[in-house]
Amino acid sequence: MISRKELLDTTKQIFIKYGVAEDAADAIADVLVHANLRGVDSHGVLRVEHYIKRIQAGGINPAAQLQVTETSPSTSIVDGDNGFGHYISKTAMDIAINQAKEAGTGAVAVKNSSHCGALSYFVEQAAQHHLIGIAMTHTDKIVVPFGGSEPFFGTNPIAFGFPAKKEEPIILDFATSTVALGKILNAKEKGESIPHGWGVDESGESTHDPDKVVALSPFGGPKGYGLAMVVEIFSAMLTGAAFGPHVSKMYGEYDKNRELGHFFMAIDPAKFVSVDVFTARLDQMIRELRETSPGPNVERIYVPGEIEMINAQKREKEGIPLPDSVLAYLKKEVEK
Repeated sequence: MISRKELLDTTKQIFIKYGVAEDAADAIADVLVHANLRGVDSHGVLRVEHYIKRIQAGGINPAAQLQVTETSPSTSIVDGDNGFGHYISKTAMDIAINQAKEAGTGAVAVKNSSHCGALSYFVEQAAQHHLIGIAMTHTDKIVVPFGGSEPFFGTNPIAFGFPAKKEEPIILDFATSTVALGKILNAKEKGESIPHGWGVDESGESTHDPDKVVALSPFGGPKGYGLAMVVEIFSAMLTGAAFGPHVSKMYGEYDKNRELGHFFMAIDPAKFVSVDVFTARLDQMIRELRETSPGPNVERIYVPGEIEMINAQKREKEGIPLPDSVLAYLKKEVEK
């Protein structure tokens, strides 16, 4: 176990050592540890080694200089100069928040970015200001279009955050694939079969054999496929970024800038109804959802983001569990 503070300090130190400015390193560490706190360890500090590898190969600019162009009172474009997506995205959502406070909405398109981590961080950022947050990003191809046999889109996640009054904010963050690739790799390692609909083989048929999976399936069939395309349009078409199969790979091509696009939006509910009314009614909805009768073998009903929030509260008190290999890597880098 490691405390949140120690993990934040350690992670920040490593990025500073590799030429990242202190404010950017602080943001990167905060986004990564946020994921670990919520139990989404796949997007946490285990990625540090990968990011450092990309810095060393030239695929991420550690000294990126962001350029912000305000295109209207409620819209902006951020050019990330191929820096860290975490810092770029935090900055972009800050801009959207400030615009929403003034104009009611703020929408920011990001170009020339890189992997930005868990989107839940950025929509929570808006919710903390009593605003509704929306975030989305594309990734390199690994998901087939509905009915297809070869991948076209990435897992293309999208997230929403809604401020509540006494309850924690509602945070919904999900990929548009049925499952993350990690779940298939885990089944492969354990020699286990996978459920129908997780992935497809070379012919485009759903397979139970993780060894035969060549691509992931969109969740909900045509619905997930359609939503993945929507995310791609916001992330690539609005930003000028490469789309679908033209997006450079996260793993491999470490010397290439990924030039990813993201899209962030903040909405002020006070421009529609008073914040007190909005948040109080959302509290009521949360309470009534929890009180609905659970189905067979279900303990109780949770609202989106609640399980992750419970994880965060527990890990804040007890510490964050990390694999020995990850802890060893972080320690080695700090002590170099």
